[in-house]
Amino acid sequence: MIEPGAHLSVLVSQSDHVQGPGDALLTLVEYGDFECSYCGMAYPIIKNTQRLLDDRLRFVFRNFPLSTSHPHAQHAAEAAEAAGAQGKFWEMHDMLYEHQETLDDADLRRFAQQIGLDMVGFDRDMAEHRYQAKVREDFMGGVRSGVNGTPTFFINGTRYDGSWDEEDLVRALENAAP
Repeated sequence: MIEPGAHLSVLVSQSDHVQGPGDALLTLVEYGDFECSYCGMAYPIIKNTQRLLDDRLRFVFRNFPLSTSHPHAQHAAEAAEAAGAQGKFWEMHDMLYEHQETLDDADLRRFAQQIGLDMVGFDRDMAEHRYQAKVREDFMGGVRSGVNGTPTFFINGTRYDGSWDEEDLVRALENAAP
């Protein structure tokens, strides 16, 4: 079910992490937390939805770390952004969701090595919290859009509050096509 009146306050832009064509008929934005078990359950559903809808879908991920509940979420988001600066956001995104139970700083560094990041740059970015502001920007955009938990989805700019099991999500996306 698409929630009337709940819209993205920050439009998709060049600063977002995007998979799929820019001119896709459908855009799915997720505000997610790498340590959130519900986001972890949604992760393979989103992957399958992307495969099913192929070039009709543009998927956007934005950070919404719930640090009070998930002590590793902020650093995991910063690690994903640091990987993104090296052109490997999606590799780190996938690694974090596939290893949600191990997200301490040593694990983040190991994941960075496994996906082939320049470790001097990664270590510097993490030590300096270089991407803390970007994560905060995503978070505040979510707050302005009415996000208060994760995962939260928007379909073509409108909040989707229905079930995010694969069948329902695909149906909602297809129904939103212009």
